[in-house]
Amino acid sequence: MTKAETSQSNTEVRLEQTLGLFSSTTIVAGSMIGSGIFLVAAEIARITQSAWLFLAAWVVTAAMTMIGALCYGELAAMMPKAGGQYVYLREALGPLWGFLYGWTLFLVIQTGTIAAVCVGFGKFLGVFFPTISSSHWLWHIAHVPVVQVGPVALGNMEIGVNTANLTGLLLVILLAAINALGVRLGALVQNVFTTAKGLSLLAMVALGLTVGRHAAAIHANFGAGMEAGWTKLHPLVTRANGATTMVSVVVLLAVVQVGSLFSADAWNNVTFTAGEVKNPQRNLPLSLALGTGSVLTLYFLISLAYLLVLPLHGDPHGATVMARGIAYATDDRVGTAVLEAIFPGVGTALMALAILISGFGCANGMTLAGARVYYAMSQDGLFFRSVGRLHRRTRTPVAGLAVQAAWTVLLCISGSFGQLLDYVIFAVLVFYILTIAGLMVLRVKRPDAERPYRAVGYPVLPVIYIAMATWICIVLLRYKPQYTWPGLGIVLLGIPVYFFWTLGGRGLPPRDHPLLEID
Repeated sequence: MTKAETSQSNTEVRLEQTLGLFSSTTIVAGSMIGSGIFLVAAEIARITQSAWLFLAAWVVTAAMTMIGALCYGELAAMMPKAGGQYVYLREALGPLWGFLYGWTLFLVIQTGTIAAVCVGFGKFLGVFFPTISSSHWLWHIAHVPVVQVGPVALGNMEIGVNTANLTGLLLVILLAAINALGVRLGALVQNVFTTAKGLSLLAMVALGLTVGRHAAAIHANFGAGMEAGWTKLHPLVTRANGATTMVSVVVLLAVVQVGSLFSADAWNNVTFTAGEVKNPQRNLPLSLALGTGSVLTLYFLISLAYLLVLPLHGDPHGATVMARGIAYATDDRVGTAVLEAIFPGVGTALMALAILISGFGCANGMTLAGARVYYAMSQDGLFFRSVGRLHRRTRTPVAGLAVQAAWTVLLCISGSFGQLLDYVIFAVLVFYILTIAGLMVLRVKRPDAERPYRAVGYPVLPVIYIAMATWICIVLLRYKPQYTWPGLGIVLLGIPVYFFWTLGGRGLPPRDHPLLEID
């Protein structure tokens, strides 16, 4: 089939604009809230060693994420097309940059996150069904030992199928099937589960701020002599052998963003579905602001609740949740420790239930959104051609959902998703910088383009974001190279792939490609 024939055929089946403001907002919030908020607090506590700096880490995350969402709102209203951030990078900086983002998204960011969340779902389901466990192997293929390459540790992966990742990969397939049946069904599932986990988080905040308050924890965290240490140097572990260096607060807060900033990530996923949003010029910016604002408020309040229930510091060998504190909660499960402190004996089950609800909704939102990026890339001749076609009845990118699910299943079996996600944290931040810089580029390149919404605080807030994110990248390059160089390597691997696709005769479609003009 020629490109002209493909375009003519595909114009008959367009993405259906069925997502209203509530559904768009639940995609934002639901994609953000996974299990990270219940886990990353332990590492942040160990690094900051101060309740005030612990909370400051979340303030920095909230400020950056809100600025990012406000900037993306302008781009989304200006270009309400399937593919979102991929389209923004392509239009502002050129097709290579759009492809590198889409390549990294498919290879690791989206699929790796879905794999991690779904396998985590399986592990927490094991609280209720003990036969579901990462140690219960059905088919153990191999163990990959650790190999140290400079500052980066590669390996330490178990490859095969156990009952936990089997549950995870079955969930991957189920969610792909649900979303293949239509965006309405996928949105309904997202609405139900995001509402449920939002209520769960609100309940946890209410418990922590009321009946769960513990006088000893409050005194330990906020009592006399518990200063933040804004001006002094702080120890920072920079190597696996425990070697430390003394750093300032601005360096310390940059390092902890590895956990806090990316536990609040995936807020941009709603832009991938722009072609299916009703009145996108209004609803996309609003959903970005409402979704990120509500989740970030909840995250700060939950972090405060943690500090009111448990002491920040503790004994790594403590026998009780109070003794271990936030910093040394068992397996870093701070949320579980807090509920155990409030409801001894049943806290673990309650937390497991909350994470099951949270994980299902998060994985569903990312499944729904991710396939739209590969769909847009295919329309540009930069992905498998079948992925650029919509199912005639459901109007969904079924092939894109299938390809995404297939690669995610392989990541589940390989056991590599956790390590890969560590590697791309730096790359994700770089793409945010480039996209917000692209907003400024487009203001110059296309000053007369229709902008139903203009970014609040432009150009000051975008410059602040770029400065803060660039500082974090510089700090990570210096102090946490294991989070940076491998991620850059994954991105750069996309360059020869890009030229393979373009030089292979597929090329890029005309700017007036019909499927990219869905208004």
